[in-house]
Amino acid sequence: MSNALVIVESPAKAKTISKFLGDGFDVRASVGHIADLPSKGLSVDVENSFKPNYELTERGAQVIKELKALLKDADELYLATDEDREGEAIAAHLLEYLKPKVPVKRMVFHEITKTAISEALDHTRDIDYKLVDAAEARRILDRLYGYEVSPILWRKVNRGLSAGRVQSPSIRLVVEREEERMAHVAASYWDLEATSATTPIFSAGLQSVDGSRIAMGKDFDSLGVVKEGVVVITESKAGELVAGLANVDLEVRSVEDRPYRKSPRAPFMTSTLQQEGGNKLRITASEVMRLAQSLYEGGFITYMRTDNVILGDDAMTAVRNEISTAFGQEFLSAEPRQYKSKVKNAQEAHEAIRPTLPLRSPDVIAAEVNARELALYKIIWQRTLASQMSDATGTTVTVKLGAGTTGAVKADCEFSTSGTTITFAGYRQAYQEVEDDSESEEKEALLPPMKVGDKVKIEKYSANGHETSPPARYTEPTLV
Repeated sequence: MSNALVIVESPAKAKTISKFLGDGFDVRASVGHIADLPSKGLSVDVENSFKPNYELTERGAQVIKELKALLKDADELYLATDEDREGEAIAAHLLEYLKPKVPVKRMVFHEITKTAISEALDHTRDIDYKLVDAAEARRILDRLYGYEVSPILWRKVNRGLSAGRVQSPSIRLVVEREEERMAHVAASYWDLEATSATTPIFSAGLQSVDGSRIAMGKDFDSLGVVKEGVVVITESKAGELVAGLANVDLEVRSVEDRPYRKSPRAPFMTSTLQQEGGNKLRITASEVMRLAQSLYEGGFITYMRTDNVILGDDAMTAVRNEISTAFGQEFLSAEPRQYKSKVKNAQEAHEAIRPTLPLRSPDVIAAEVNARELALYKIIWQRTLASQMSDATGTTVTVKLGAGTTGAVKADCEFSTSGTTITFAGYRQAYQEVEDDSESEEKEALLPPMKVGDKVKIEKYSANGHETSPPARYTEPTLV
């Protein structure tokens, strides 16, 4: 009977894969990278085409010792590390330091399921040294950047600070945003709000005075200068308008109905999962990835480090069948939706982040994962299904109302209100994205029936003062 040694990165992944492979396969973990650039010295031969001088780590040396002992009883070696740059580099280092005398096969898969593992065994390949080179280039840049720049920070700023390929550009973005905030000059402006005495109640905002549009926050630049063609309402002017509109009803001047339609977003890739998961669950991007790693190693989702948003053919079929069964045919998009990655130089090896096949609803796996993992799985499940569902449709109504002031100050004031009524939920039946309410165009608001010429009784007019705000500081999701 043959005896194959299979090496993956993590013990949890090894445990799951062992269940699928059964007898004849010994699945072990490298526990991540086994070799790295030594911490002392640059460890990059700049004069020799930037050749990196890797060494086994202390833990890596012990791992290699243990794996070499296991190799003595093996007649095949499968390197089953992740199919990305880092995974390929780990596989290359394992091959280099194990020096196996048995056949070696590179085994790759995007999800940890019995079917995927079986297919990976049937379709092995050689190590992709272009991917290895890419991983080494990143590591070399990390070392060159950190090793050369960090000492400058120690001398010029403060000892103990560090620079890096990723952290330094990120810090620059944060600093530039802070400089924008410090240079911002706040501008004050006022507006009016009319609250109706109708059923249902609605609010309308002042849009123009005597035909000139009133200034809103977006009309001011960072120095507090307002653009031409708009009028700034001051506190005193706002008070005059409120007094002049007291007990004045508004007349409907126009009613515009326009169809509303919104399509679902693509399935998750790494960055969008970090953003959406972080916002919905109120956790950090690193915590999102830790939970996703656990779900992947448990065989619940596909590989979580990907910049691709494509569903494979089998997944597409399964997802569309699930939508038809769970929601009905009318919630299924007429044709399969195809999405393209917006990331330049995207690695196309992986699918989007999705539940593994066969699809299992959150209720089915609830007993097998903890509460935080289940919460993230629900988000991935819902977003995956939503990506192949019908558009959300409805009607957006915009009503303009106006009246002239009474008293000493005469002015024509025009107000506007709008609301969207969703008549068919479409993908929203499964999933709604996190959105900034202030920027959303799809606020659902119930307006009473109105037509041009109608008089609308107003309960009260109120003046509201505002001040322009500097650009918001980055949060972890927005920085990602």
